[in-house]
Parts: sequence; C-alpha cells; structure tokens
Amino acid sequence: MEPVNTINGRAYPFAQKNVDTDVIIPSHWLKTITREGLGRGAFETLRTDPDNLFDSAEFKGSPILIAGDNFGCGSSREHAAWALLDLGVRAVIAPSFSDIFSGNAFKNGILTVVLPQAAIDRLVEVARTETIHIDLEHQTVTTPFQDRYTFEIDPFRKTCLLGGLDEVGLTLARDTAIGAFEHVVRTERPFLASSIAA
Repeated sequence: MEPVNTINGRAYPFAQKNVDTDVIIPSHWLKTITREGLGRGAFETLRTDPDNLFDSAEFKGSPILIAGDNFGCGSSREHAAWALLDLGVRAVIAPSFSDIFSGNAFKNGILTVVLPQAAIDRLVEVARTETIHIDLEHQTVTTPFQDRYTFEIDPFRKTCLLGGLDEVGLTLARDTAIGAFEHVVRTERPFLASSIAA
C-alpha cells in the first residue's frame, strides 16, 4: 500500500447522496480475480452519459472525489475501493460514509474525510475550477481561496495511512517480536513447536 501524506489536485465535484457500492462498481465486475482494470467499471452506469463527470477532460484522473452523505452504502464489496483506486482516487470527502466502505477504503489506502455539509458545498463549488489540497499529517483540507477545514481521523488509521501499512505491512513491522516469540516457543515448549511445524 502506498503511503498517504498529502493529496493535491482536481476533485470530482460529484456530491450525490446515498451512492451505494453497486453504483460505484456494478455486480457483473465482481467476477474478476484481479484488482487491475476495475477503474473501467467504476460508476459504469453514470458513464453511459457521454457528458459524465468521470470521463470529462477536465476531471478525468482526479485524485479526490467529493461525495454526498452516506457514500458507499449497500453491499460490503471491497471491489468498490479497488475500483476507486484503479480510477485514480486516493481520497473521498463526504459528510458521512458507510462503515464497511470506510473500512475497506482504509485497508486499501484510500483516505476518507468526513466534513460537514456546508464544507462539502463549498468544496464542490471550488472543485469546479480549482484544485483541492488534503494534508493528512495536519488533518486539513484547503483551497486556493484560503478555505481551511480540519477533520478527525482515528489515530491508528492515520498512522497506517502515513506509513503505507496494510495488515501485511503491520505484521512485517513486528517481525522481530514475532521471531523472538517463536524462539521462546521452540526452546521452552518444543512439543508445541513440533506440532506447529507439522
């Protein structure tokens, strides 16, 4: 997982409420055995409109998505986070998120930022013509017009995102402690070690 510190760039001024995971990635894309290429299916039903936001020359490839309330509701498909990443989205800003989507986004290195509706409305307005800047270390979202919004984030999630640590990375970071424990088991309880090795 890539570390997340600052994210700067254009933002999709999407702002729709109650966008469920079936809108983010339709179910027929769930048959894939790889994460690659899922960006093609992201918001597929919306992208049938030739004037859609996600394929427009102005916004295509934006690293930030500004969404409405309850983003990521519906089924628990992790493919929704994978599709957003493959689309190039590294952060989603919304008034609220589905808990499962928020967890899946975090585990895949996507920052979810919760801000009040008034801030979302302002950011949507700014995003139509300007860039948005997110600073995870200082927990701020800023614009070229001196708008500054602070957001809360779980300290554990913040540490993991800043360090680019997923579950595998967290485990590898404890390699020395795990090795020491295994050594103790082998020397003090060899009967356990032999059954574990088998």
